[in-house]
Amino acid sequence: MSEQERMCMGEWETDVVVVGGGLGGIAAALAVLEAGYRVVLSEPTAWLGGQLTSQAVPPDEHHWIETAGLGATRSYQRLRQRIRQYYGQNYPGMAESALRDDWSPGRSWVSRLAHEPRVALRVIEDLLAPYQNSGRVKILLHYYPIRGEVDGDRIRAVIFASRRTGIDCSVVGQYFLDASELGELLPLAGVEHVTGSESGGDTKEAHASLVARPDNMQAVTWVAAVEYCQGEDHTIVPPAQYSWWRSYQPKLQPPWPGPLFSWEYTGALTGQPETRTMFGSGESAQNNEGQDGWWHYRRIVDASIFGSLYPNDLSLINWPQNDYFEGPLYGTDETSSDRHWQGARTLTLAWIYWLQTEAPRSDGGIGYPGIRLRPDVLGSDDGLALYPYIRESRRIRARFTIREPHVSLAVHPDGRAEPFRDSVGVGAYPIDLHPTTEGDNSIHVPTAPFQIPLGSLLPIRVINVLAAGKTIGTTHVTNGCYRVHPVEWNIGEAAGSLAAYCLQHQVLPAAVWEQPDHLRALQAWLRVRGIPLHWPHPLP
Repeated sequence: MSEQERMCMGEWETDVVVVGGGLGGIAAALAVLEAGYRVVLSEPTAWLGGQLTSQAVPPDEHHWIETAGLGATRSYQRLRQRIRQYYGQNYPGMAESALRDDWSPGRSWVSRLAHEPRVALRVIEDLLAPYQNSGRVKILLHYYPIRGEVDGDRIRAVIFASRRTGIDCSVVGQYFLDASELGELLPLAGVEHVTGSESGGDTKEAHASLVARPDNMQAVTWVAAVEYCQGEDHTIVPPAQYSWWRSYQPKLQPPWPGPLFSWEYTGALTGQPETRTMFGSGESAQNNEGQDGWWHYRRIVDASIFGSLYPNDLSLINWPQNDYFEGPLYGTDETSSDRHWQGARTLTLAWIYWLQTEAPRSDGGIGYPGIRLRPDVLGSDDGLALYPYIRESRRIRARFTIREPHVSLAVHPDGRAEPFRDSVGVGAYPIDLHPTTEGDNSIHVPTAPFQIPLGSLLPIRVINVLAAGKTIGTTHVTNGCYRVHPVEWNIGEAAGSLAAYCLQHQVLPAAVWEQPDHLRALQAWLRVRGIPLHWPHPLP
């Protein structure tokens, strides 16, 4: 029996329980641990790191991210630096290249640091290693919450179940941070929350729904890792629903331009039909000049810069054509939920089979049979990520909710978003909403660089729960700019710092938010940690 299994045979007590081992959960746990307190951290998969690792999404970031100290916390910048250092220290011939602040192993055009998920996993494990080895943090891999023990407005304990052993684990804590991908703690602990899209009449948002639609959620994507082996045939067995997906035409407004399985799609920035092919101009995986094909979009290894180490590029398939929006993964009955989880996987496999066998090539040929799934890249059995990429979670009914007018560039044409007296961090990203489960097509809204208000981390009632990721008090619309990697990390780090502050000063989170002296003291602590609370103006 493993140490984890022995631990979980009874009740475990800790200072802070972090539900979810994604980027927000990791940042929250590190903030608590560095303050000297104990943590139990749960994660439903085998890999910590969430969208950066188990969901296989290279970091989506603003274009100031390479500017030291600007727009990201010091610890997030350190994470990025250590990823590059890992390549420099462990990959032959990479020592000099990886020292550059703008070096990207994949040279993709969507991310400034497109890299292998396993490398991020190693870095995250190293960050936690001192605390894990000393016993200050207990990490529960393959565990997910199934029940909460609640006493009035306070949670006493959370019971976790193992996906592998069947052993339940009860963890008692003083504070509980929900950094899970789906906001799983919220319904279990009776925390008031919302799902889907709110009514514009309630939120006063230009891009909100006319009426509230709780099941109207953004698409999820089950990412796959592939390489392209020119002249070889790695065609997979067609998925059972291939013929259905092959003829599937999205029913969206504004309309999708045609069948989902096509090179034509709705452009996120323009809202108009656009066309992009596999490799773009030059029709080659090694086309590193234009980089205008889907292959280069989320490429994580550019083989040309690694000498003989990699015979071929590695790329991730997270494209408009494998966004799944046939139904939500949560908030429905178990049968429907299971069907949509499986449907998201099947869609990605069907898209890969179409690419291998039917995709039109610019040379007049059909299909790319050399596309080869790479299970080893993602730690899976089939080449798909360990978990789907979740864009939209359950969200707390917060003491303060971030709405579109707070961040929209149309409302703030001077480039200064709404200032918040209770800022605990910053972010920058457009409102980027993917197609939804009830038929809304993509929405892209430019935003001004924004702040993260402390009030958005606090539930309206439950006193010892904090949002530590995509569970914060955004709307369906503003979730589209607060869900990306550096913002999620900042949210988690702020939540962990707040929990540690409350433990140290024996004060509740709501009191920190309400009382100016405590708020100023917390913000001073965050600045010492290297968390910027506002953007300079003008920006470089």
